[in-house]
Amino acid sequence: MTLHTDWRGIPKNALGTVAALGNFDGVHRGHVHLLNSLRAARPDHPLSVVTFDPHPRELFRPQDPPCRLMLPDVRAKALEEQGVSHVFQIPFDEEFSRLSAESFVQDVLLRSLGVRHVACGADFAFGHRRTGNTDDLEALLAPKGVGLTIVPQLVDEGGPISSSRIRRLLQEGYPERAALELGRPWSIVGPVIHGDQRGRLLGFPTANIPLRQHLEPARGVYAVQVTLPDGRVIPGVANIGRRPTINDGQESRLEVHLFDFSEDLYGKTLSVALIALLRDEKRFSGLEELKGQIAQDAEQARGLLEV
Repeated sequence: MTLHTDWRGIPKNALGTVAALGNFDGVHRGHVHLLNSLRAARPDHPLSVVTFDPHPRELFRPQDPPCRLMLPDVRAKALEEQGVSHVFQIPFDEEFSRLSAESFVQDVLLRSLGVRHVACGADFAFGHRRTGNTDDLEALLAPKGVGLTIVPQLVDEGGPISSSRIRRLLQEGYPERAALELGRPWSIVGPVIHGDQRGRLLGFPTANIPLRQHLEPARGVYAVQVTLPDGRVIPGVANIGRRPTINDGQESRLEVHLFDFSEDLYGKTLSVALIALLRDEKRFSGLEELKGQIAQDAEQARGLLEV
């Protein structure tokens, strides 16, 4: 898979693909359904995705908390696993946001990317102030001989599967239900940074990973599975929150304790999959009470993960 981050300079060997349009945040089951529908409609051309970075919400509502289910490099890898040959990751900035619906189709999709067929959801909107809809898209593509497949949302017993629905499940503390929508457990991916060594003093050394632009899920303690850079998967227990017992509560963070593990992880990138929420964030009377609770949390996580 090739990642392209400049839509104005696409090499010739990347032209002529069939393209799925959207943010693809999470690359969930609904996104996979869209990709499979496009592949079935036009199996004669390489499969590509046209997506955006940053997420448009970050440009238009910068005061909002981070909302991403996955960061761009993880998204690209997930799309590659679905058989996507090219990811056209368009920088979504002020200039691009002012592009008209017609210019998006004519200048980006047709002239720069040379797409042969396009697929999107029925609610796809594009162009300045989201003025373009699927009827406009079809009208602009058809004269150039480029087809359009409009793919209905994938639906389960809870309704249409969507990134916003998955975000809500995570924020409400249901990672196992979010995993059903995603098709895999939801993970926070990031580098291990130096912390304040509190976990080591409590008898449970932790790897500290910044949330960065990830969505912050429900604060509390989770049973987790941690994937190391070499592919090993280590069970553990993690805390997400502001640690109200031992600091000033100004910064949310992910702290993960890996069971029966003592290797140096500083600077390495880990993928921490949330399996189940064990308890909500809580303030304790002191470090001894906190230490006892952490031991209980670890034991509960071991049982749930069958360690």
